Amino acid sequence: MTTVVPRVLRTDYQKSVATYWNLEQDPVNIRLGEVDGLYHHHYGIGEYDRSVLEGPEETRDARVIAELHRLETAQADVLLDQLGGVTPDDRLLDGGSGRGGTSFMANRRFGCRVDGVTISEKQVAFASEQAQRWGVADKVRFHFRNMLDTGFETGSFRGVWTNETTMYVNLFDVFGEFSRLLEHGGRYVCVTGCYNDVTGGRSKAVSQIDERYTCSVHPRSEYFKALAANNLVPINVIDLTAQTIPYWELRAKSSVATGVEESFLTAYREGSFHYLLIVADRVDSRL
Repeated sequence: MTTVVPRVLRTDYQKSVATYWNLEQDPVNIRLGEVDGLYHHHYGIGEYDRSVLEGPEETRDARVIAELHRLETAQADVLLDQLGGVTPDDRLLDGGSGRGGTSFMANRRFGCRVDGVTISEKQVAFASEQAQRWGVADKVRFHFRNMLDTGFETGSFRGVWTNETTMYVNLFDVFGEFSRLLEHGGRYVCVTGCYNDVTGGRSKAVSQIDERYTCSVHPRSEYFKALAANNLVPINVIDLTAQTIPYWELRAKSSVATGVEESFLTAYREGSFHYLLIVADRVDSRL
């Protein structure tokens, strides 16, 4: 059951972001997804297998692509590990679901219902087609909706996650919506890049990332202020920065490099940018 769905795109900025993702056909997303049919829109973690850069030159590119995809799938697995004891009777929300990769992984792992929301109609169509292909359209559904105001029923989700999507929204607004959607004791998991308040404002490298993706990276402290303001209590925070650097090093050597790799590597290495996993539980402040 849902309430009336409000107008999805409310501002010129939201319209520009939707247009960006409706037109996006980046090989780094498409080619990696073609490895096994799971299409992600996030980055990877873990050491890469150095042997992929060796061996026959004619198959080198395929090896690198497969390894990059393994690393991004490993990142999604780490996120899902943090959702806790999800059962087949539970319901999860993927905020900014892209082409659906992590939503399908969640359904396979937990056997539960998953709803994905995105402001890109093209992504909704693509992911919905994938759900039909995988035979899970009855349990994994994708919606053209704004994660700031989803229209779903209050308290209807056991878990919510965002995977590199919060840099497109106001954190106080989006965490307010997630708090509304989560049942008491429900869990929110976030993986995000954020700039380091200790070093000051956005560095040049972080500003280049913003420009490349039409986003606005938030300071690290803003996440914890917005969580606290919306009855979301952090129970685990993991700095994934060191673990994501190998992914970017390998991607910089690949055929799907976009030119933004050096901005990420510079920002991570100089300490102006962090890659965090944040886990928070929904509590009732009245108890």
